[in-house]
Amino acid sequence: MKSIFPALAATAALTLAAIAVTSPAQTPAPAPDASGAAPPTVVHRNYPPPKNLQVLPKDTSAEEVHKIMHEWEGDLGTECSTCHEADPNNIGPNGRPRLNFADDSKKEKATARLMYKMVEEINTQYVGKIDNSGMPVTCGTCHRGKLSPDPYFPPKEREEGHPAPAPPTGMSGSMTKP
Repeated sequence: MKSIFPALAATAALTLAAIAVTSPAQTPAPAPDASGAAPPTVVHRNYPPPKNLQVLPKDTSAEEVHKIMHEWEGDLGTECSTCHEADPNNIGPNGRPRLNFADDSKKEKATARLMYKMVEEINTQYVGKIDNSGMPVTCGTCHRGKLSPDPYFPPKEREEGHPAPAPPTGMSGSMTKP
């Protein structure tokens, strides 16, 4: 049985060549990776310089702040507007108010700053002092994509008086309950 894939590949190549000839001003699409999927297109934006940085270093670039904030969004399963107030005096091209990132009026922003300080302290004062401790703590360590972390309930075996499991290899026994 003859395969149709060479014919499809030839047709696709001719179609792409025709498109390239008719649209020379367009940037070519990124080449597919080994799996055949095209890499995501990276959009570079110019962000305004950050204002009112209180827990992030003052020299953090706008791009770095943007990246950090999007990581926090994912870790918390939230959006920018959770911590940042809309500015009715600054309307974007979509007709909606832009967010005022420097504004401190939302209590969630104060909470985020406090939680950031806690995470940094955990990583520097505790996790960072343990040899081979693995990955640092992040917002997602506890929140796992939810604004309020789920409460932890120990397995029933522990509640019924069974001993706790042994600590992971390399940890001292002092970390377990007596």
